[in-house]
Amino acid sequence: MPTIEKLSIALPTEMAAIVRQAVEAGEYSSQSEVVRDALREWTHKRNLRSQGIAELRKLWLEAVADNSAGLDPEPVFDALEGKYQAMSEPKGH
Repeated sequence: MPTIEKLSIALPTEMAAIVRQAVEAGEYSSQSEVVRDALREWTHKRNLRSQGIAELRKLWLEAVADNSAGLDPEPVFDALEGKYQAMSEPKGH
């Protein structure tokens, strides 16, 4: 069983009420369980964000190292401008 360390936290009144309501509704057996679940979700989101940043960094470095000619931007911008111009025109005209 993992070692448990007791912490004291302060929450705004609204958050404390949400924690109590979750326990009272039977969603959790204790307020500590609510906080542990919230911390697991927060940790998961942080890990995903870190992975996303690492992937973007990898893609950026690959793009910087790519010496290929790439695309001429003018036809791309022209196509996008035409697309969004058509979208902004009233239907049926």
